[in-house]
Amino acid sequence: MLIASQNITNYDVNLPDDVIFRINLAWIDDLKTLKKILDEHKNHNIFIDLPKNRTKPPNNKYSMDEIKPILESYSNIKYFAISNVDSANYLTEYLNYLPKNVIAVPKIESSLGVKNIEEISNLLGNEKIVMLDHDDLYSSMSRNNDDPKNFQVYIQSLIDFCNQNNVTLLRTVGVIFADSEKRVSEYVK
Repeated sequence: MLIASQNITNYDVNLPDDVIFRINLAWIDDLKTLKKILDEHKNHNIFIDLPKNRTKPPNNKYSMDEIKPILESYSNIKYFAISNVDSANYLTEYLNYLPKNVIAVPKIESSLGVKNIEEISNLLGNEKIVMLDHDDLYSSMSRNNDDPKNFQVYIQSLIDFCNQNNVTLLRTVGVIFADSEKRVSEYVK
């Protein structure tokens, strides 16, 4: 599974046809813009990322009541990530909003999420996918005065659990930097 920001289409980069485009709602200024992006990329599978409890900018916020009609209207939305999933209870709140064709992807961003991965993954359907945000995990550890040496322990624990329980673990593999970007926070050219 290869997921790339839909912004990559703003550059002359050749991508495999099966690339899944990720849209981070933190960067979407309004839902009209989201619909425009979805229409432009109707031939690609889409991975929507809903930031919840995000403190860093940008920090656009949308309710599940606002998003649900969009999830139901666009069949190319295949995955829906929920940020800061620390427990099954937290994840349950979102699952009822997702259409059957959309796969919930809890984002693990704290040691508590790692520790509760079994109860979290038990709520997922047949295709079990979780996403690890390395940077936010480390930031969470720092805020909680957790020993930095535990960072690799948490990651290895999550990897081991996923490998042993047929759970796909999505992890960041590099990023793209460009000197041509002039926008401050726009998500669409």
